[in-house]
Amino acid sequence: MTSTDAEIFAQILKDSGSTVFFGGAGVSTESGIPDFRSESARRATLERFGLPAEEILSASFFSSNPEVFYEYAREFLFHPKATPNAAHRALAHWEERGLLAGVITQNIDGLHQKAGSKEVWEVHGTLEKFHCVACTSTAPLDEVIKQLDSGTPVPTCTCGAALKPDVVLYGESLPDEAVSRSVQAVSQAEVLIVCGTSLSVFPAAGLVNAFRGSHIVLVNLSPTPADYQADLIIREPIGQTLSTVEQLLQMS
Repeated sequence: MTSTDAEIFAQILKDSGSTVFFGGAGVSTESGIPDFRSESARRATLERFGLPAEEILSASFFSSNPEVFYEYAREFLFHPKATPNAAHRALAHWEERGLLAGVITQNIDGLHQKAGSKEVWEVHGTLEKFHCVACTSTAPLDEVIKQLDSGTPVPTCTCGAALKPDVVLYGESLPDEAVSRSVQAVSQAEVLIVCGTSLSVFPAAGLVNAFRGSHIVLVNLSPTPADYQADLIIREPIGQTLSTVEQLLQMS
């Protein structure tokens, strides 16, 4: 990223009356969480399970093969030791300083909250909480991992029924509240920052179409369908980019 790009980014952020962040898997890869849709992850999933991730992560597959679902989740989805990276921390700082209205995330890792962000809309749900398929009980991720570590193939509630992660599986609808609040936030924002997403996973990717503001800043290593809408495109790592902008903001 050139110094000029960083300065433009910082100025856009400072001048904005309302900025919203929309991020995808690329935001968390710097925390050691791989994108399960990447080519390497797809190959590893096929070699290990003989099935594509999209099939394993479907609601119907969870219902009929919960043991295999949890084998996959333990190997590819659960990252309990992952910590927020520079991007998560910068966003939390911006919100604290009144520069950011909120974060819309396609990620399910809870790292934005762990970094200190308060307004976080998780359009694909979260792995931080699990719910019983039979009653109203819930359980945290560490309880689920504890059961798996003890040899339980499918973590269960105290009532004996299976625990299901609060994530949106293939075949399920996105959470109404998170989506409605995200659409409202994007439609009212003056600036939209889009990072680490291919904008190819719908319906979440369609949120960009609700934007009616003045500037879109796009940080992604590869092209996206929304490039033509962006006022500023940066092809650099997200953590490095947001850290540089954060430093400029602190100096101003």
